[in-house]
Amino acid sequence: MNLCNQDSIRALLGRHGFHFSKSMGQNFLIDPAVPAAIAAASQADGNCGVLEIGPGAGALTAELAQRAGKVVSVELDGALLPVLAETMAPFPNVEIVPGDVLKLDLEALAAGKLAGLTPIVCANLPYNITTPVLTKLVGSAPFRSVTVLLQKEVARRLAAPQGSPEGGAFSLYLQYYMETSLLFEVPREKFFPSPKVDSAVLRCVRRERPAVETADEAFFFRVLRGAFLLRRKTLVNSLASALPEWEKSRIQEAVAACGLPEGVRGERLALADFARLSALLAEGR
Repeated sequence: MNLCNQDSIRALLGRHGFHFSKSMGQNFLIDPAVPAAIAAASQADGNCGVLEIGPGAGALTAELAQRAGKVVSVELDGALLPVLAETMAPFPNVEIVPGDVLKLDLEALAAGKLAGLTPIVCANLPYNITTPVLTKLVGSAPFRSVTVLLQKEVARRLAAPQGSPEGGAFSLYLQYYMETSLLFEVPREKFFPSPKVDSAVLRCVRRERPAVETADEAFFFRVLRGAFLLRRKTLVNSLASALPEWEKSRIQEAVAACGLPEGVRGERLALADFARLSALLAEGR
C-alpha cells in the first residue's frame, strides 16, 4: 500500500470511518520522498530502537521499520489504531502504543520496549504539542537523538545561533542539552490535509555533557528564563522582575562584571554568558 498516495489514504481512512481532527493537528505526508528523507536523517539502524510520536497512517513508521531494530509508535487518537493495525501488519518490529505521550513514563517505555537498543526519537510532531514534547524528551528521557518535523518558524528558532534575536529561553534550554541543526524544509503542499504553514526537519543530538558547567542548574535556568520574562526590556529590568529578592543594583553589577553592555537584552546572551551571570548572582545570595 502506498501510504503517501492521497487516493490510497482516502480509501484507507474511509474503510475505517476515520475523520481528521484539527485539535490533534493531524496532517499526513503525501510525498514518499519526505518520510524516507526524515527516516534517513534520524540515522536509525538495526541497533536503534525508535520512539515515534503521532504516526498517523504510518508513512514515516514504515520507513523507520525498514531501518531500525524496533519502532514504538505512540498514538493518541483511538480512531487511528485500526488504520495502523492494517498498515503496519507487514512490519513485525513495529509496536503501536495507545496513549498520550505527555502522560507516559518515557524512561520506563524505553527501558521496557527498546531494551538492548540505542533509543532515539523520530516523528512528525503535531504542531500544538511541540514545546511540551521536546521538553519531556530532552530534559529527562534517555534518547540519544531527536529528529522531528516541526513548523518551519519553530524549527528555525530552536536551531538559531546563541545570542541571535531569533532564539529564546526554550532554544537555549534545548541547546544546553543537545546540539541542534536545521536539516531541510518541507512545503505545506507535501501534506494532506495541507496546513497553513511550511515545515522543517530539526535534528537534536544529545551532548555527552551539558554545553556549559553550572554549580546550580536550577538557578541557572531560573536566570535564563528570567532574562526573557520581559523580552522587550533590558536584561537588567527583566531579571529585576524575575528575581525580586535581588536588588536591581546587584543585578546591574553582575551584568557589568560579565562584560555585558548596560542596555543589553537577554536574547543577546549565549549559554556561557548565562553561566557566568548566574554564578555571579548566586554569590550574592
